[in-house]
Formats: sequence, C-alpha cells, structure tokens
Amino acid sequence: MNERDFPRLVVSATHKSAGKTTVAAGLLAALSSRGLKAQPFKKGPDFIDPMWLSAASGLQCRNLDNFMFGWDKLEALFRRVALSADVSIIEGNKGLHDSADVEGEGSVANLARRLKAPVVMVLDASGTTRGIAPLLLGYKAFEPDVNIAGVILNKVGSARHESKLRAVIEKYCGVEILGSIRRTDEMEILERHLGLVPIKEDESLSSMLDSLRRHVSYALDLDRVLAIASSAPPMEAEPPSPPTKAAPRRVRLGVVMDRAFTFYYPENLEALEAAGAELVKVDAITTKRLPDGLDALYIGGGFPEMFMAQLEANEGLKDGIRLAVEDGMPVHGECGGLIYLSKSVSHKGRRAAMIGALDCDVVIREKPKGHGYMVVEPTGKSPWMNNAAQIRAHEFHYGEVVNLRHAEFAFRVARGTGINGRDDGIVYKNVTASFAHLHHLACPYWAADFVAFAERTAFGKSAGRKGPPVLAAIK
Repeated sequence: MNERDFPRLVVSATHKSAGKTTVAAGLLAALSSRGLKAQPFKKGPDFIDPMWLSAASGLQCRNLDNFMFGWDKLEALFRRVALSADVSIIEGNKGLHDSADVEGEGSVANLARRLKAPVVMVLDASGTTRGIAPLLLGYKAFEPDVNIAGVILNKVGSARHESKLRAVIEKYCGVEILGSIRRTDEMEILERHLGLVPIKEDESLSSMLDSLRRHVSYALDLDRVLAIASSAPPMEAEPPSPPTKAAPRRVRLGVVMDRAFTFYYPENLEALEAAGAELVKVDAITTKRLPDGLDALYIGGGFPEMFMAQLEANEGLKDGIRLAVEDGMPVHGECGGLIYLSKSVSHKGRRAAMIGALDCDVVIREKPKGHGYMVVEPTGKSPWMNNAAQIRAHEFHYGEVVNLRHAEFAFRVARGTGINGRDDGIVYKNVTASFAHLHHLACPYWAADFVAFAERTAFGKSAGRKGPPVLAAIK
C-alpha cells in the first residue's frame, strides 16, 4: 500500500451535549459551501447525528465503531471512504476520554490516536470563566499523546465573557482558539428521548443547516481548521479497486423507509444490493398497499411511536404486510420494525394498532429499557441468522414488549437487554424481529444470507409479478 495525505480532524468535547453535533454540522456545511468534499464520520453506533452530518455535507456519513467492527475494519472503512474527500470531519461521542473501559479502549481519544488525527475541542463555556483553564489543562495532560490542536468556545454569553475566556486560555493553556460561538437558539438542534430529532422526520428542520453554516462561517477561522486537518500525518491507502459488475438482481426487497423509520446503516443497504437485492422503498405512512412482487421486507429502526396515528390509519399497507407474513414472506425487523410488526404500541397515554403480525404489544416507557452494546448468540431458530457463534450489535430503546405469547427467539443475549434480558429476536414463520441493531461490518454474512433465503423462499415469484416496480429503487 502507498502512503497519501488524508486531511482529517476529530471534533470532541469535555462532555455530552456540549454542542459537538451542531458545531460539526455547521463546520461541514461551511466547508462544503466552499466547494470542498467534506466527508463526515461519527464515532459509535448512533443513527441520528449521522443524518444531520450527511445533510450538512451532502455526503453519506459513516459510523466508526471499534466495539462492533474491530480496529482493522474500522481503519479500512475510514481509509476507503476518506480517500476521495478533501477533508474528513470525525464527530466524537460523549467526552474525549469517556469510556466504559478503565484503559480508555472505547474513547474518542483512542480513536484519534488510532487514526493519528488532531482533535478540536468544543468547550461549553456557559457558566464558566477562569475555571475553563484547569479543565482544558487536565484534558491535555491526561493523555498527552492525543493532539488537542485547537478549541472552539461554544455557548458564549457575551463579548465580555468571550474576552475573559480568551485571556485565560491564552495565558495558561497554550491552545489555539479557532473561534467563539454565542449562545443562541439558532445553534440548538431539538432533542428528545433518544437524542437529537432526526432531520429526516421533518423537512423544515433542514432550514437549520443554513443557520448553522452562517454562524460557523462567521465565528470560526476555517482556514486554520483546514490547516489543522492538513497537519495530520499521511496514512497507508490501498489503490482504488477496479469497478465491479453490478450483482444480478435475485430478489426484490422492500425497505420501509420514511419519517417513522429512518435508522439504516448505509453499509447494510449496500451489502444487500451487493448480494443481489433490488431495494424498493416503502413509505409506511403514504404507501397504501404492499408493492407487487416483493420477495422480502426489511423494516429498520426509528420512532414509530411519534407517528403512531398515521401508521395506524394506513390499514391497506398493514393488512398487506400481515397477510404476506402469514403467507411466508421473509421479514427482518429491527427495534422500530419490531414495534410496527406487533399488535399495538402505547406511548404517553395513547394506544395505536400496528400490523399485528407478532402476538405481542409494545409500551414505550419513560426510561430506557435497553441502552448500549449487545452480544447475542444465534439459537438456530431464525431462518437465516445462524452463521456465527456470537454477533456484536447495539440497542437503544424505551420500548418494552408485553403480552408476548408462544414466542421462539433468534438470539440468546450474552450482553445487553433485548426483549427480556435473556432473549432477543422474536421468530414467527419467516419473520425475525429484534431490538438488536445489526451492522454489516460486525455481521458480514447477514445480508447475503437474508437475500439467499428470500430467493429460496421465492415469495414474490410465487405471488406473481404484476407489472413494473411500484416505487423507485433506493439510491
């Protein structure tokens, strides 16, 4: 492999909710407005922040997760995606040094160290002046081999407040200040129980991106940000792979993708296409019937409880999916998909009927029922999830399955919560629906096995194809 430049930096902070995502999104939008290919990455398994980063940059954000992927796959993914970018912006999660591991294996600092990337710290300046110096000095000294190359002052109250912060950092810390952002509602993305509100839920939220771009363009020294990114040392890069022929289309796979179901890793969709699936978008709110000739269905995560009335009202699609399940259609559901396949969902005193393919109900609780990384072991009950001793995944759900009867499970839970602390992945006929979110790099056989099973089942072929595709394939 040859070495080449990969301009890159990590955007981190001292703690969660310091403003990393708003600053990173504004930075990506500002750099993109200069005509640069600013490639976003997000540390960890998150779905929501990458939506904002993708929208801000115009490029698909990629997750970097060492627990699920392992370092070799993570670094290979970074090099492959960053190869065509002018600059890569990696947003951290939590604080720079936060990790469940006492040695910091899963920290943002360790990711920066592995990628040899300089770090730009977003400092939440609200309610502090001189005290910011020992805080920043402690972060520099704790792991001195992590290159904190600059800071961005965020949530600054006034010009006077800014001048005090600048004076104390310049006197005591020796870290370059790249800019100062005033506290304003225009720099606050709405939050709710799983974090930020997904931008795909409401198109009007996209207007915030222009506001973030303007604030960041005004407040930050973008030339210095780019100089810091360019100071990262070269990395090994494999030569681009020769173009490959598109896989022959073996099955038509419906993907439920709309405002209620937005949680899809791009690598999963790419792997399904590479395995021979034609992806057909299905909107659970507006599509009135199941498209003709589908061989299988993939229902990802999201917030169906926020659209429960609209989902309940779409009887035609619900009936079509329920009948297809009874007739043997292969269906893979993750979290929100499990909720949609159940008989009902209850949230904040309201109840709505869902598809009813699974003999259970789901109640959305006020506190998380499962939150964090998972390790699950296939039981052999799923029609296609049986080619590994263990699978690394993650869960983050407030949903609790209740009134579950006559269930078989696809997984035993070795780490995490799943459905009941012991089991996950409800199996019914050719349905597997779990709280575990899978990623292709952590479970590389899943997509090919699902497509192969759908082809063997030949549900769509036996049902007959009735003309051209109803909906355009996902791109």
